[in-house]
Amino acid sequence: MGCEKKMSKKIISILKEKDVGSIGIGAMIVFIAMVLVAGIAASVLITTSSRLEMQALNTGQETIAEVGSGLKVESVEGYNSSGAVTKLAVEVAPRAGSPDLDLGQTIIEISNSDNKFILRYGNDRCTASDINGDVFGVSNFGSATDFDLIVLQDADSSVGQTTPVMNFGDHVIIAIDASSVFSSTSGILPRADVSGMVVVEEGAPGIIGFTTPSSYSETVMELQ
Repeated sequence: MGCEKKMSKKIISILKEKDVGSIGIGAMIVFIAMVLVAGIAASVLITTSSRLEMQALNTGQETIAEVGSGLKVESVEGYNSSGAVTKLAVEVAPRAGSPDLDLGQTIIEISNSDNKFILRYGNDRCTASDINGDVFGVSNFGSATDFDLIVLQDADSSVGQTTPVMNFGDHVIIAIDASSVFSSTSGILPRADVSGMVVVEEGAPGIIGFTTPSSYSETVMELQ
């Protein structure tokens, strides 16, 4: 009996040692699995946060460029010929804080409530010395699909003919031949609602919006 008890205790002791070893291996496997899962989760979070940071940075830069830059319309004047506005002089300038604006890539959308037209730069421009004091006296007023430029102020000569780039301090007139654009009415008639935009590559567009008088009593009229 004494030998059997000793043998039983020895067997129980051996079994306990084996159980302890099994539990230790199982715990190690669980621990390694947890580390792997945590590593994968951390990698996903880091990648996601990096992408979100880059997207937020790009969005912020684009928002600043959209809000804090662009082109503004300072005035719009029209030339009356035989009861219709045949020429439009749209004076524009860069907004405060705006980067350089390439007018060669600028698009003008203009409508008289009946038709909408798209105009691009016609690769022709003149300076303030060329107009001899009479803006509407020059022939640089574009065509049915193009607009021309009249440079009023350009200290660094950045608004060239082939690369008309505006920067801070520049003032330019966008010359539109309204008689060619609105050819069906030979220009803009009285009581016409005209709207449009001067769309630049980057930044807020310049807004064109006015209603012509009920009758034209002057040759040159301030419309906006």
